[in-house]
Amino acid sequence: MADVFADLVGQDDAVATLRAAAAAAAELIAATDPTGTEPGAVEPAGAGPGTGAMTHAWIFTGPPGSGRSVAARALAAALQCAYGTGCGNCAGCHTTLTGTHADVRFVVPEGLSIGVGEMRALVLRAASTPSGGRWQVLVIEDADRLTEAASNALLKAIEEPPPRTVFLLCAPSTHPDDISVTIRSRCRLVPLRQPPAAAVAAVLTGRDQVAPEVAGWAAAAAQGHVGRARRLARDPDARQRRDAVLAVPRRLTGVGACFDAASALIDAAEAEAAAAVADADAAEKAALQTALGAGGTGKGAAGAARGSAGQLKDLERRQKSRATRAQRDALDRALVDLAGFYRDVLTVSMGAPVAPVHTDTEPLARAAAGKWTPEGTLRRLEAVLACRTAIETNVKPRIAVEAMMLALWKG
Repeated sequence: MADVFADLVGQDDAVATLRAAAAAAAELIAATDPTGTEPGAVEPAGAGPGTGAMTHAWIFTGPPGSGRSVAARALAAALQCAYGTGCGNCAGCHTTLTGTHADVRFVVPEGLSIGVGEMRALVLRAASTPSGGRWQVLVIEDADRLTEAASNALLKAIEEPPPRTVFLLCAPSTHPDDISVTIRSRCRLVPLRQPPAAAVAAVLTGRDQVAPEVAGWAAAAAQGHVGRARRLARDPDARQRRDAVLAVPRRLTGVGACFDAASALIDAAEAEAAAAVADADAAEKAALQTALGAGGTGKGAAGAARGSAGQLKDLERRQKSRATRAQRDALDRALVDLAGFYRDVLTVSMGAPVAPVHTDTEPLARAAAGKWTPEGTLRRLEAVLACRTAIETNVKPRIAVEAMMLALWKG
């Protein structure tokens, strides 16, 4: 089995940094007493962010698909590795990567934000002494979704870290909109880049046994996103949804067509999101109802049923938030594909010596380049990017997409 860093595609500099941190952490463990309980014996925070190979708080940044969460999980596994290397074979590595390690907690928000109550509970648990592993590790895969109050709760823990606790945060960037400046100043930064298409294609052919020509196409179309490239290569439904999105520019023949295209795009995102969360929603509801004694008879059953209404309502609220997040993620994937098409048109117009994102729509891009001015193409690309920004700032998706479609039609 490959080591824990094998899934970090095209990130050689980051992998070198994380390997050095894991080795330094292992030396810190070896330097303490056998029980690891001597106060202050192991305190990676002492060196401060960026001044040593190991520190107590890290931020992984990079574009979607760059492997932010993969890098955080890999470092968490390496910190718990029995050999201090992230071998990928020991119990510490295996249980961390599978999400079952008792001393590693993952925050993977399904809704639109991470609240202060959840963060306080996680910080409190992370402050305890490791029960069986070498470190207590808290991995927050979407730290940009922390509310202001949740950020403040996390900041206090990072400012006064327990000696055996490590915080691993993932965010798109270090911009204040993504992560607070005060948290950023106390963390070591690991920037990740978009993996080259050739590296992603090599992973698909070598690990997933995808045909080389399909792997090359999927890697380019996914714009370096390994997970999306794998879905495009293996899932016919994903390819069909992508084809529908790339057909949008040809459909914009008038105002009515713009609104029809917007409705189709929104409906497709809603359907994809509903399918993605349906099984999880049903399983969660059934499990909660069983736990609350649904179907039970005898003394107390009626009272228990009345008392379960609030918990069921809370579950429905969380599921609705997850569905909204899934819909926005599906819509964002569609917008990224659409932006890739207009980027291809612009590179053809300018004669740029770069490979196209969508190799299968290259003839359409060339035809559009002959019809539109470079300025008009750039305005269309900016309209797609503006739509993404609007949705991120909680503009209603239908309103944002309708405005985008009209802008694309007008040029």
